[in-house]
Amino acid sequence: MAGATDGKDEWARHWQYPGVPGLDLLRARYVRHSFARHSHEGFVLGAVRSGIEDVFMPEGTIRARPGTVVMINPEVPHSARAGVPEGWVYSTLYPSSRLVAGIATEMTTLQGTAGFAETIVEDPDTARLVHEVHRAAEEGNALAADSLLRVAVARLLCRHGRSLPTRTPLASGARTAALARQLLEERMADPPSLEELAHELGTSPFALLRAFKASYGLPPHTWLTDARVRTARRLLDSGTAPADAAIAVGFTDQPHLNRHFTRIVGVPPGAYRRERAGMRTEPAPSSGRKRP
Repeated sequence: MAGATDGKDEWARHWQYPGVPGLDLLRARYVRHSFARHSHEGFVLGAVRSGIEDVFMPEGTIRARPGTVVMINPEVPHSARAGVPEGWVYSTLYPSSRLVAGIATEMTTLQGTAGFAETIVEDPDTARLVHEVHRAAEEGNALAADSLLRVAVARLLCRHGRSLPTRTPLASGARTAALARQLLEERMADPPSLEELAHELGTSPFALLRAFKASYGLPPHTWLTDARVRTARRLLDSGTAPADAAIAVGFTDQPHLNRHFTRIVGVPPGAYRRERAGMRTEPAPSSGRKRP
């Protein structure tokens, strides 16, 4: 397992299984590790095997226990940490928006963009399916992994799905926030200060802060860190070395990337890149072997 932190009682593996395109997987045990506030381009489906994970959502804190399934829609800011001293062990699926949309079209009557109406549900059977997707993928059983994933997503959409709100014409503050986001994306490696950004957009720093957080759930500097990590992930996916990825996205050095990447993704960039390259730091444990 690729270690997410230096602690011997923590382990994590964040990877892609070629047999199920459009899916990332994370299986881990965390004790002291905490996830910084961030969001995902796709969906998050998590099932705790033991312990408790506290997930901090815009609407409040949820406590993920064994038997529950956490469902987070794309671009919803959240953070997480252990809810009990012994931490938590869990399996998480990150299906792409395209993958979920295809399942929704085939299996539901939802109109427009499909998503989830609830963030956490008590559903031991579907939680078990989430774990079984991981098991099938680790055993190299593409037929089972793909089948179980589709059954789990379809079941959750049918029981807890909704049509996500459509985008409405942007009000003045939202337009300003969108322009600020575009400028930050374009100048990621050398971003302007808040005052410079506000001046360029013809507004004040505090007005820009309020508009940006209202639109994206995060202040500009936090959003930029999240965006840098997303871009670094794509660079690592393509084979870029972590040190080069760090400089390309605007981090001062690789340790700076390491810190933020681990707090958002759950594993260090080196371990993430090794998995993407198809390398294993050690054999996957069998069901009867004690985890590291």
